[in-house]
Amino acid sequence: MPRKVTLDKDLCISCGVCNSICPQVFDWDDDGKMKTLTDTVPADLVDAALEAEASCPTGAIKVE
Repeated sequence: MPRKVTLDKDLCISCGVCNSICPQVFDWDDDGKMKTLTDTVPADLVDAALEAEASCPTGAIKVE
């Protein structure tokens, strides 16, 4: 089942762990911070997005 993903840029410290875990959902923006490539995580990427959420050191990622 697809899930909604959000990323709080104010909390992001640009460590890149989310991009290394799930590059199909997270990528660098022009400011050197992470961005989401989609608002909805496809069903086949939900596990990777949840791993990225759990691995984020600042809790900037929410997968609902």
